[in-house]
Amino acid sequence: MHFAMTEEQSMIVETTRAFVERELYPHEALVERTGHLPREIIQEVKAKAIEAGLYAANMPEEVGGAGLDTLTWLMYEKELGRANYALHWTCVARPSNILLAGTDEQKERYLYPCMAGKKWDCLAMTEPGAGSDLRGMAATARQESGDWILNGTKHFISHADIADFAIVFMATGVEETPRGPKKKITAFFVDKGTAGFTVRDGYQNVSHRGYTNQVLEFDECRLPASAVLGEVDKGFEVANTWLGATRLQVAATCLGRAERALQYAVEYAAGRQQFGQKIGKFQGVSFKLADMALELKAAHLLTWEAGWKFDQGTVTEADMSMAKLKATEMLAMVADEAIQIHGGMGLMDELPLERIWRDARVERIWEGTSEIQRHIISRELLRPHGG
Repeated sequence: MHFAMTEEQSMIVETTRAFVERELYPHEALVERTGHLPREIIQEVKAKAIEAGLYAANMPEEVGGAGLDTLTWLMYEKELGRANYALHWTCVARPSNILLAGTDEQKERYLYPCMAGKKWDCLAMTEPGAGSDLRGMAATARQESGDWILNGTKHFISHADIADFAIVFMATGVEETPRGPKKKITAFFVDKGTAGFTVRDGYQNVSHRGYTNQVLEFDECRLPASAVLGEVDKGFEVANTWLGATRLQVAATCLGRAERALQYAVEYAAGRQQFGQKIGKFQGVSFKLADMALELKAAHLLTWEAGWKFDQGTVTEADMSMAKLKATEMLAMVADEAIQIHGGMGLMDELPLERIWRDARVERIWEGTSEIQRHIISRELLRPHGG
């Protein structure tokens, strides 16, 4: 593993950071104040992102993406992560790579329009009674005369309000395993406007204002057999194959926000004067800065190593969980200490610190809670010993 960026990686990082600062930062205050991202801003910034070659950069070249390796993609994600989440996720969209699992017909209908910025997708797994335990989902799909009938509720479904279709995971049976019965899961494409499919407002979230969540309801929603993504009863295999790097994406965006918070803290400590000297000269402040930089560096190394190993085909579940766990908990610490260094000003909305602090909280929950990450890490340690 080489620690220096290649010329191409440096160019991508610089281009993405400049775009974020020029096109996304100016809209942050509006989104934070209103909790809403106007459609005209989405279209304006999206067009610029497409022109800059940043839109759908997570996807392979053969479908029109940038074809970035995982490590370079994470560097790109880190730069996007500096900005308000709704802005960078919606305006510089990354279609879910689970779309690559579709048939040729499904790719024409769903993947390529997303790549062109003409459609948005959303993923629907979580339910009121099934969060970390996805096998506990109660929403079901049954076969009837060659079609599938969907019933149940999904919630916490990100940006389903603007999505044109959902990729929905439903229980489609039960299988016996050495550990007892387990539900079989199947993934389906469901278009907006399908009879029996309703999208309604979700919950007000303290984190990531403007990045909405919705509730999806299915009431005898009939789909053709062609709506199945992947194989019947193999929904978890589809998810695990194509969604594995999402924990690393979360880690990378946390790195970007932490860097931004640390930069504010360093500049403030170097310029703010109290008791006759710059506050950065007080160990109570300077040691905070040292600890923040240390934790950020550790999270960087874990994330970049996991990304590199992903490209080598040697990454483990524990590698990705370590990166996600460290980066999300590091961000919480850095954001909190940055506010402490700023004092009362850190909590004012003139600075992005209170937003970064609020946003940091959800990172330890979604894409697998910190407790789930620790479970994955410890399981990998214990299994070789029969634990």
